[in-house]
Amino acid sequence: MYVPEHFSAPDLESMHALIRANPMGALITNGARGLDANHIPFELEPGDEGKTILHAHVARKNPVWQDVKDGDEVLVVFRAGDAYISPSWYPSKHELHKQVPTWNYVVVHAHGKIAIKDDERYVRGVVARLTRTHEANEAKPWKMTDSAPEYIDTLLQAIVGIQIEVTHFVGKNKLSQNKDRRDIESAGRIVAERGGDVIGDAMMACARAKPQ
Repeated sequence: MYVPEHFSAPDLESMHALIRANPMGALITNGARGLDANHIPFELEPGDEGKTILHAHVARKNPVWQDVKDGDEVLVVFRAGDAYISPSWYPSKHELHKQVPTWNYVVVHAHGKIAIKDDERYVRGVVARLTRTHEANEAKPWKMTDSAPEYIDTLLQAIVGIQIEVTHFVGKNKLSQNKDRRDIESAGRIVAERGGDVIGDAMMACARAKPQ
């Protein structure tokens, strides 16, 4: 991914935060069947010595887990949001007539090496942790023990675990940082008013942080 310096994600912590807030990733592989992309939720685990691990699972009928080998390089793309930006939203456009349309977005690419975990204990742990995380805000969180054990056991046999040891992250926050403060703020406010809170709010935060 091409990342001009002024669009680069600020730090590793911010990229981890994006993944936790947007865990639905696109797993991109280049296995025996060629390029493939699977959209699955991931659990992020900061590991020892700064290593980061991504955990997930796929349906046993999904050929991806047989299409790749342990140690193969893969890419997972996490996206926080995106928004079209009209040049008309920049005050300077109406004065200088030197603006063009663009598209803003916030993404993180996690590059790493995959390992297949066809192991009931591993899969049970991944499902339990994902469930706890995403049920946490429910008035009465669903738990695996809410279902009959034999039913859960049958479902777990139908999925396969995936573990990715991340070798490096690449983050891009394209939020019009290369524009004047007033242009960023104006366009960000319009994006937010039209329902794009993630990108609009991030743009306005960039505007506040930029010197006058």
